[in-house]
Amino acid sequence: MIRYVLAAMVLLIPPVAQAQQDHRTGERHSAHSGAMEDHMSAAVSEPGQGAFAAIQEIVGILVADPDTDWSTVDIDALRQHLVDMSNVTLYAEVDALPVESGVRYEVTGHGEIRASIRRMVAAHARTMNGRDGWTYRAEDRPEGAAMIVTVANPADIPKLRGLGFFGVMALGMHHQAHHLMIATGRAPHR
Repeated sequence: MIRYVLAAMVLLIPPVAQAQQDHRTGERHSAHSGAMEDHMSAAVSEPGQGAFAAIQEIVGILVADPDTDWSTVDIDALRQHLVDMSNVTLYAEVDALPVESGVRYEVTGHGEIRASIRRMVAAHARTMNGRDGWTYRAEDRPEGAAMIVTVANPADIPKLRGLGFFGVMALGMHHQAHHLMIATGRAPHR
């Protein structure tokens, strides 16, 4: 990563130096600013923070689509979902308990973490239930939520245990599509 940043800096030094020397016309400065942005976007792909990157990805899709109905766009709702994802990933505590043909994940937290847990566990269970022969069920608990995952094929139990709660939450590669739905007011988690 450092190598890419250094390469980007080397690429940017000539345009920056030229822009500093040439203040005669705003046109030339604008051209250099555009060149700097082009160099940066080619050299750096992560904008510095994961939630911001997810928002930037969705905003880019919306801006590029001439059919975007801006009256339904709600980036703040997407941000709240990303806060929930962060709360659960970083601050929830999980106990995994074996059950017949699966695992019961007891997911707990305090305050806003608890609310995030309930929203995320319920949404993931609804979204993933039945995929690949796995059954997901969510239950609200006083300190958070429980997600019970059972498998039809006993050979999947080591996979389920190896993934653990957070690996199970990452299954499905549906998050990007859900982010777009949330941002455009289609609320897939209800």
